[in-house]
Amino acid sequence: MPFALSLFYASLLAILLMALSFNVVRLRRHHKVGVGTGEHPDLELAVRAHANFCEYIPLALLLLMLLEATAALPPVILHLLGMALVVGRVLHGFFGLNRSPGATPGRFIGTLLTWLMILVAALLGLGMAIGAWLWTAV
Repeated sequence: MPFALSLFYASLLAILLMALSFNVVRLRRHHKVGVGTGEHPDLELAVRAHANFCEYIPLALLLLMLLEATAALPPVILHLLGMALVVGRVLHGFFGLNRSPGATPGRFIGTLLTWLMILVAALLGLGMAIGAWLWTAV
């Protein structure tokens, strides 16, 4: 099945997105806020955790899927990238930003794992793309 690995990680991340979304809706109902945050700190944190997830996941998943499409990397590398992304987003969204607006270990490690996943995937992608261009130019 093509893209089974990307589908696996996209599915896990979709479940995490639904959990973050549910938390926002739960807090909006609790505080009786239809739109925005009503300046409730816990709702502001939940909205930012959800938004931050939505800001990073599309590019990260696109990179993972494109790397998988090349079939040039061992699956273990792709799994390490996918696991870093999932663990990073769990730490950031559920043990970091959702708990405190300040620096927390979950937020720091989660951000670090997410950024490293995107950076490593981007560098691998650049290397493969440049290599393909150079190879076809010869």
